[in-house]
Amino acid sequence: MSQSNPLRVLFCIGVNQNFFDATGPEAKQVWQAFGVMMKGMAETPGIRVIGNMDDDQIMVGPSPGWPWTTYVLADADTLACVSAVCNLFRSTPVGDGTYKLWKYCKIEARVGRELIIQH
Repeated sequence: MSQSNPLRVLFCIGVNQNFFDATGPEAKQVWQAFGVMMKGMAETPGIRVIGNMDDDQIMVGPSPGWPWTTYVLADADTLACVSAVCNLFRSTPVGDGTYKLWKYCKIEARVGRELIIQH
């Protein structure tokens, strides 16, 4: 896909029950890993983050599906770039690395194109 016609992607991120069952120190390690993942998302080649939205103030508890806990809107050059972002959940270590981020959170990507209304 060309730079002039990127894929529009909505990354939907949910927090699962394992996070809520975690001890305080473990939850802090998850939060640190989440920050590493978000930085990694923004630094993934072919991904341009447009913005994000977090509804943690009005949503309490795990989000196994819609509505999700947080959303990131981005443009992507290719589907492989989208997959690379999703893979961050499989590869980002939490704490000593025994577990990866996907033990505590999940991601789903919705891929489409920017809606342009021609007049």
